[in-house]
Amino acid sequence: MKLFKTFAALAVCFVLAAGCGGDKPNPEDPQGKEDPETPVTPTTEYVEKAEIPILAWYSIPPEHATLDRYKELKKAGFTINFSHIYSLEDALQSLDLAQQAGVKVMFTCPTLETDTENVVRQVKDHPALCGYFLRDEPANKDLPALAAWAERIRAVDPDHEIYLNLFPNYVGEETLGSTYEEHVKLFTQTVKTTMLSFDHYPVLESGVVRNGWWYNLEVISRAAAEANLPVWAFTLSTAHQPYPIATQASLRLQLYTDLAYGAQCLQYFTYWCPTPGTWDFHDAPIAEDGTRTAVYDLVKAMNKEIQARAGIFAGCRVNKVYHTGDELPFGVTALPDPLPEPLKKLDTKGYGAVVSFLEKGDYQYVMLVNHSHLLEFDYTISFTKDVAQVYSDGSIINIPGRSANRHLDKGDCAIFRMVK
Repeated sequence: MKLFKTFAALAVCFVLAAGCGGDKPNPEDPQGKEDPETPVTPTTEYVEKAEIPILAWYSIPPEHATLDRYKELKKAGFTINFSHIYSLEDALQSLDLAQQAGVKVMFTCPTLETDTENVVRQVKDHPALCGYFLRDEPANKDLPALAAWAERIRAVDPDHEIYLNLFPNYVGEETLGSTYEEHVKLFTQTVKTTMLSFDHYPVLESGVVRNGWWYNLEVISRAAAEANLPVWAFTLSTAHQPYPIATQASLRLQLYTDLAYGAQCLQYFTYWCPTPGTWDFHDAPIAEDGTRTAVYDLVKAMNKEIQARAGIFAGCRVNKVYHTGDELPFGVTALPDPLPEPLKKLDTKGYGAVVSFLEKGDYQYVMLVNHSHLLEFDYTISFTKDVAQVYSDGSIINIPGRSANRHLDKGDCAIFRMVK
């Protein structure tokens, strides 16, 4: 997918701040614009522990495959390794190393297609197996053959994931073979994978966020709901034209928006830097020579932040997603007036935000995500019932009076919880 996209470099700042927009400020930052920090006591409530799967696309190459490398991957917060592997021997080694490190493997090798049944029988009972990767970004004409391949795998192993990843919606009909909406529907009806995965890299080196990204999430989430499939979505962690080096804000924007639309697996493109050539990749979390970059630390911090609140997102139901702002993105729904329960007031001062209504167990949640990785803003919010805010460390603090003035940082999110 990805080895198919273009390149460029930008300078960035790599700030490993732990706070989340609207979250408790860093006590070491006296310039913080947010409310005074609420002391955390031994009785502080935290989000129930859970795990969101996090996949490393284009991960550890076979020539660098060691147990230490797989442990390094796990320390960065990844739960699924997806290396591009070209022999069964290397693929089997990847499974063994992943098992020792405590991560899973999205399995692939050429003989998975040419000798499907025999290969699947060899690996289907391996404890580290997550699933089988067939191919990336198919067109309509590819779907019948992929469906047949998936069925051959399913006949031997009905218990593991079958994984393909779809194009973004800025790819034209001449490539897809139909409109994007028709392409996604045909895919779910034909191939019958165990998830609906797509890539779309919205943050451009110009600073612009692609206007069609949110609509891409709308299309995918609707199709996934109709097919009863979980959504798997991406963030870009490796720079290449026209995409800049990842920042904390650009990662947050992509990942939290994915979660606001109900993503049940988060994917990074890429973990290891592909060899530059036609596409001049650079500044991946792990450089081509195997050294860590500043992006590795950003990704590690981001994954820790996400897992602290994974108990909200894993297995949640997204009831509705709206948007605010003076200029709405293409294809989305404006937050209506009167406001949906349990919102009583939300004023983002004309700035753009995703407003997602989620539920899980005994609770309902309202989640805001800043549309911009470059701008921050203040907002006012109030509710019709008692409410608590869920901070980036997973702590849950009641909001007196059911209302608050908050600050939403670049690309960041704020999460509010109420009893149903």
